[in-house]
Amino acid sequence: MKKLISLILAAIMLFSLAACGTANNESSAPADTGSSDTVSKLDVNCNVYALKGPTGIGMVSLMKNAENGEAGLNYNFNLVGDNSEIISKISNGEADIAAVATNVASNLYNKTSGNISVLAINTLGVLTLVTKGEEVASIEDLKGKTVYSTGQGANPEYILNYVLEKNGLKAGEDVTVEFVSQPQELVTKVVGSEKAIAVAPQPVATAITVKDTNAKIVLDMNDEWDKVSDTDLVMGCIIARNDFINENPEAVKLFLKEYEASIEAVNADAASAAELCAGYEIVTPAAVAQKAIPYCNIVYQDGAELKTNLSAYLKFLFDSNLQSIGGTLPADSFYYEAK
Repeated sequence: MKKLISLILAAIMLFSLAACGTANNESSAPADTGSSDTVSKLDVNCNVYALKGPTGIGMVSLMKNAENGEAGLNYNFNLVGDNSEIISKISNGEADIAAVATNVASNLYNKTSGNISVLAINTLGVLTLVTKGEEVASIEDLKGKTVYSTGQGANPEYILNYVLEKNGLKAGEDVTVEFVSQPQELVTKVVGSEKAIAVAPQPVATAITVKDTNAKIVLDMNDEWDKVSDTDLVMGCIIARNDFINENPEAVKLFLKEYEASIEAVNADAASAAELCAGYEIVTPAAVAQKAIPYCNIVYQDGAELKTNLSAYLKFLFDSNLQSIGGTLPADSFYYEAK
C-alpha cells in the first residue's frame, strides 16, 4: 500500500500546473489495446506532441502500433507535462500535430496568426466532484458549503461558476469556493479533513479516492454541464500546423483514421489502455488510470460536430474571460475540413 500511495503522489505531482518534462515513444508498454485497421502506408514523418493526463490518453493505442511498426506514418511521439511546452514546439515548427486543451488551441491560433487548425475534439469534461464526510447528491446540495478547486482564472473556475449559476447558486455567496494553486493540494485538503468537498480534475480525483477510501466521486461535472447546456463541454482537442496539413493532406487523413481507431480501442478496453498509460507514463499507476479513464470522457468528434461544439465552448470562455482564448474568437478557418 505504501508503494501504491507513493506512485499515486508521484502521478499527482506530474499533473500539477507547474509540471514539466518530456517522454517519447521509446517507453515500454506491457499491453496492447488493439491493432490499426490501416492498410496503407505513407512515408511521411510526423512529430506528435501530447499532454500527459486525459488529453493524451486517446493516443496510447496508436503509440503502441507505431512502436510495433504497424502504423501508417513515421510517427515520433513526445509526451510533455505542460501546455507551454507544446505552444513552443508548435510555434517553432518542431511539432506537426498536438493534443492540447481547447483554450490553448484558440490561443495558438491567435498567436500564430491563424497557422493552426483543430482536427478533432478528443476530450470532454474531466472535472469531478469528490466528497468526504459530506452528503452531496446534486449541485443544489452545495448551497452553504465550501468547495475546494484548482484553476482560478481558468477553465475549472468558469465551468464551476456556470454550473452553479444554472442551478440557482452563486459562487462567493451561496457557495464558498476556495482555490488552491496545485492539484496535489486538493489531496491534502480532502485526506486531511473529516469533511471536505473538492472539484478535482482526473486523474487527481481518482487518486484521492484510492488514497482515502472515505472519499468518493459523487458527481461528474461533464454530466452536470450537459444538464444545463445544449452543447458539449469540450476541454481537449487535436491541432496541427497548417503548413503540415497543406504539405501532407493524405497523411493528416490517415492520422485521423488511426487516431479515431485508437480512441475506440481505449474506450473498449480500459484495463489494457490503463496498462499502456502507465507504460508511457501518461497516467500512473495503472490502477489509478483504469479507474480514471471512464471519467475522462475520451471521444472523437470532427467535421460539423467539432465546429458546433467547440465554437460554442470558446464563445462561453470568451464571455467569461476573453483573454482565456487569446482575446479573439477564431475564424472559420480554425476548424479543419478534409478536402
